[in-house]
Amino acid sequence: MATHVNIGYEILNRISFLAGAAEIVLTHHERFDGTGYPQGLKGEEIPLGARIFAVADALDAITSDRPYRRAQSWEVARKEILRVCGSQFDPAIVSVSLSIDETTWRAIRQKAEMGAAASTVGRTLAL
Repeated sequence: MATHVNIGYEILNRISFLAGAAEIVLTHHERFDGTGYPQGLKGEEIPLGARIFAVADALDAITSDRPYRRAQSWEVARKEILRVCGSQFDPAIVSVSLSIDETTWRAIRQKAEMGAAASTVGRTLAL
């Protein structure tokens, strides 16, 4: 599992218009307290984009259906994010992220899901 950040980095770094995102992919599993991977970066050593993505990714993971469990509620996700605030996540990023109300998060998620579905349809039609 820990190697996926390196693989993702290598793939994105070779695609010119995605190379800027490679560092975020590489460092999004670093933890604010320095116990993450792959480099053991701590606090503001972790790129801002990766600190933001880590919280967004966790919120999405908790509130999405997975093969091994049903999606959890926004409140469950909120409590978990707050529980690991300061150890796993940057407290400033958590504060801003959780200041967005649940209705807005749902609208963002719905728009993203619609975009993903449209992209899939577009790729299918292109074949």
